[in-house]
Amino acid sequence: MAAVRIVIADDHPLFRDALRLAVSQTVADGDIVEAASFDALCATLKASSDVDLVLLDLNMPGMHGLSGLLYLRAEYAAVPVVVVSANENPRVMRRALDLGAVGYIPKSAAAGEIREALGALLAGETWLPAALETAHAEAGDTALAALLNTLTPQQSRVLMFLSDGLLNKQIAHELQVSEATIKAHVSAILHKLGVDNRTQAVILARQLAAEAGEAGETPEAAVPAAR
Repeated sequence: MAAVRIVIADDHPLFRDALRLAVSQTVADGDIVEAASFDALCATLKASSDVDLVLLDLNMPGMHGLSGLLYLRAEYAAVPVVVVSANENPRVMRRALDLGAVGYIPKSAAAGEIREALGALLAGETWLPAALETAHAEAGDTALAALLNTLTPQQSRVLMFLSDGLLNKQIAHELQVSEATIKAHVSAILHKLGVDNRTQAVILARQLAAEAGEAGETPEAAVPAAR
């Protein structure tokens, strides 16, 4: 039987070590891979998507908070992702689940609780902290998650670059496609999200990052015009 393969995606070495210990105490002979950035995680999954569980920090480099989760769920739909975050806002937890996470583990959880969560998740169950069990999803959040889940993987990635303030030409360079292709993606994003212009889409993308506790500009920060 193949070993259980788990990817720990977190930019803090000490916390990766703590998660590695929790995994090793939960799964005998588990195959554990570490990634310290969003790009490293994507490279790992691209090389082999035969992964049983991804433990995902929302705030590591390149992650863009919930926008990064959105991309992972669109690009690697068969790979279960559990968020492991210091953010204990029930609204953020609920939105993560609405965007496809199979669970949410607060970093403040005790070691025994983390092991319990890992056992449940690897058994194909979901796992929620007690704070979320009594939290109710807001109608607006649920509707937004439904719209975001209609984006293709490439559209999700374009939305992430938009939140960085990149112009169409720059995004085209990053994704190695034509500028016309990016313009088409942006148009599709506006249509799917029900917004009128690029600025509104960027505000939404930055809101997803800010809600997850990512440092940086506020959603209302100036947005470059499309070019």
